[in-house]
Amino acid sequence: MPDPFSDDANSRSGGLLAQMAPGDNAPPLSVSEISNLLKRTVEDRFGHVRIRGEISGFKRAASGHCYLALKDDKALIDGIIWKGTAQRLNFAPEDGLDVIATGKLTTFPGRSKYQITIESLELAGEGALMQLFEKLKARLAGEGLFDPARKRALPYLPRTIGVVTSPTGSVIRDILHRLADRFPSHVLVWPVLVQGEGAAAQVAAAVRGFGAMPEATRPDLLIVARGGGSIEDLWAFNEEPVVRAIADSPIPVISAVGHETDTTLADFAADRRAPTPTAAAEMAVPVRSELLASVAELGARANLAVNRAQGLCRERLEARAQRLPKLQDLLSPQQQRTDDLGERLRAALGLQLAHARGALGRVSGALRPAVLDGRAGLARERLARLQLDPAMLERITARAGERLAGLERVLAQLDPDAPLQRGYARVESADGRTLLDRVQAAGEARLMLHFRDGVLDVVPIDNAAGGAGASSARAPTPRAKPKPAEPRQSSLF
Repeated sequence: MPDPFSDDANSRSGGLLAQMAPGDNAPPLSVSEISNLLKRTVEDRFGHVRIRGEISGFKRAASGHCYLALKDDKALIDGIIWKGTAQRLNFAPEDGLDVIATGKLTTFPGRSKYQITIESLELAGEGALMQLFEKLKARLAGEGLFDPARKRALPYLPRTIGVVTSPTGSVIRDILHRLADRFPSHVLVWPVLVQGEGAAAQVAAAVRGFGAMPEATRPDLLIVARGGGSIEDLWAFNEEPVVRAIADSPIPVISAVGHETDTTLADFAADRRAPTPTAAAEMAVPVRSELLASVAELGARANLAVNRAQGLCRERLEARAQRLPKLQDLLSPQQQRTDDLGERLRAALGLQLAHARGALGRVSGALRPAVLDGRAGLARERLARLQLDPAMLERITARAGERLAGLERVLAQLDPDAPLQRGYARVESADGRTLLDRVQAAGEARLMLHFRDGVLDVVPIDNAAGGAGASSARAPTPRAKPKPAEPRQSSLF
């Protein structure tokens, strides 16, 4: 029996230290090495896979990368969508969507996990599309984008119509042909993709582009149109950017996407939904021939109404005219009265002429030369008796002299220079005002003192320069004596 504690036994059963057994070709690997081996193995074996599952835990990082998990009722696998791939997706991933992810499997050594790097993401059938459709519809409806109160009335006769559609499809030809049949109008076409990658962005940009045009040149009405197709073909018109652009458009919008049985979110956001593009053209404009016929009918009705009113008025006028009296009957009393007044006027003129002749005879008798000579003699006698009395003139002159002497005495008493003869002086300012007190005199720059024999120009001591008063004598200014008033001649009467 071998010794269990011998060196040979320890080498066969393993000891405390790791040892390479003779002939062993499996050296120990580090964690990183085994992780890298697993990574290469998984990527080589599963370099291209398609996985169907339900999205769970979707989130978009600040870097633009998206992280999610795909699950079914028994298993779960993590997934990542790099930023560049996420920007090319045809729809916005959401939790609960059933999708098919295409990509490659890889491992994340930092957590010993495997995951799928998604290169494309597709909805798993029409059911998933309808599920996404309903979710987006409910969210946008909650924001009020489909509120009927936001709908605007279409213009009755738009001058310019903008059409957002593919320039090569049959839709634009149908619209133009229908407009030409009904009412030829000016049409602006904004060519866009109507399906596939980038279609939603182009449609939204076209709607906003029409709305950003100057108001004088932009269309009065927009038609967003596309032919029929599957829900996948029409999906661009379910995209949120398109729906928001239509809802925000300042121009009324008609949505004509697909056939009558097709419904998109653009139909809910538009002001009017048309079952087909041709029906949209019919909604946009009236029928020109019908409009002309309607105008002609209205014109005929207006003429008929005018003629009827004129005829009725004519009948009423004729009926009332028959009840009016004849002109001869109305004027005969006035004519008779005119004749009577004419006769009375001739008689009155003759009588007035006779009175005038009598009055003239009476007046002309008083104007005889003998009467005039008598009146002239009486006037000469009165003039001879009217002579001037010298005593009366002397009395009038004496009274006037006495009045003049009294005035001279009053003038002498009121003369301001009279006290100067008795030794007084009168103080005046430079502008000729007589100063009555010292305060007024001290405030003047120069003073003039009037004496009996002249005027002295002085400066007050308070205002003199150098503290000494300066004075200058001026020759006496003779005052003009008042002329004696001439005696006034009293009235002779």
